[in-house]
Amino acid sequence: MRAGSVGFVLGGGGVLGAVEVGMLRALFRADIRPDVLVGTSIGAINAAMVAGNPDPSVIHDLVRLWASPELNEVYGDSVPRQMRRFATRTHLHPPAPLRRILERHLGPDLSFEELKVPLHLVGASIERAAEHWFTAGPVVPAVMASAAVPGLLPPVAIGEEHFIDGSVVNPTPVARAVSLGAQEVFVLQVGRIEKPLKPPQRPWEAATVAMELARRARFAEELARAPAGVRVHVLPGGAEADESPWAYRDTAGVRHRVSAAYAASRDYLAQRAGFNAS
Repeated sequence: MRAGSVGFVLGGGGVLGAVEVGMLRALFRADIRPDVLVGTSIGAINAAMVAGNPDPSVIHDLVRLWASPELNEVYGDSVPRQMRRFATRTHLHPPAPLRRILERHLGPDLSFEELKVPLHLVGASIERAAEHWFTAGPVVPAVMASAAVPGLLPPVAIGEEHFIDGSVVNPTPVARAVSLGAQEVFVLQVGRIEKPLKPPQRPWEAATVAMELARRARFAEELARAPAGVRVHVLPGGAEADESPWAYRDTAGVRHRVSAAYAASRDYLAQRAGFNAS
């Protein structure tokens, strides 16, 4: 990579991943382009889309994807019916709808080697209990593996291994972007980092708080390990994330999330990072 290279790091957050689209819009309008893309969980979808089309026109495609009724195919069906499925399997949703959407937007045969920007996606290997980086071969299975949220989607089999959501092992892989030569790193997250944590009041909140504590602790370590000379920008989401157990199914507020994140990131880039978005 060239000197002063730019890395985009896209983290996870379910359907709240639409927040990252607003951040991407602000970056493109400030004429900031990635030299490398690093993605995990739902950020893997956004990162793959940008890697295939690193042009402002990709924002239109991403907004259409996140606001489209087809996204309800992935996380659709009634909550009671989904909960009954836990009696017979380990996940609420079948993987076929997500695969269809990815193949429609990325192409069924797209490979990492064909992408216009280098793309690195992380998944969690069950057999090795370790993070695994996808950098070559078919893109769609790698995105599926990186975005296989435990309990929502089943593990993805690739070769002799099974993979689940990359956020389990590396929720915001800043160090990966730095190791690839990025000197200017832009972190795209879904707004949770900005929201103060509080002690849980309900049973499901206990798991949420525990997971978020682990995510933030790992992220703090990643930031602390960034070497001198590397600038890391954590873009703001612009609105508080919905932390209910079913927030990932809420697609109605997509355009609002995109707009709010765009405005907040635009202001951040102009006021604190020295970049002006038109």
